Amino acid sequence: MSFTLLSGSGFWNPLLWLALLVFFALIGYIIYSRGNPSYKPNTDQVMPFLSGNVEPSKEKVQVKAGDIYWGFVEALKGYYKVLTAIHTGDMRDYILWYLGVGSIILFLLVGGA
Repeated sequence: MSFTLLSGSGFWNPLLWLALLVFFALIGYIIYSRGNPSYKPNTDQVMPFLSGNVEPSKEKVQVKAGDIYWGFVEALKGYYKVLTAIHTGDMRDYILWYLGVGSIILFLLVGGA
């Protein structure tokens, strides 16, 4: 017995959704089963290919965040100088800034009406 729930934005039929789930699971299994049978998970096949070169140690290839954003930080050096000057690390200062900027925005919104 099939129950269909009709609503203003569509319908819900659990058996239809279950049939679709089984259908897509079957398609996924067929794609998975056609994979390469010579793959062996715990061998050298899982190592990254670096054009035949030996993989260097992790310390030598680690890219730090400062290296990634160097150009961005260098271009905005003046802006960051001001930010680091007012950055104290004290949570009370951040709460004070939050309340101050929030009250200014609220004043502009209410004062404009």
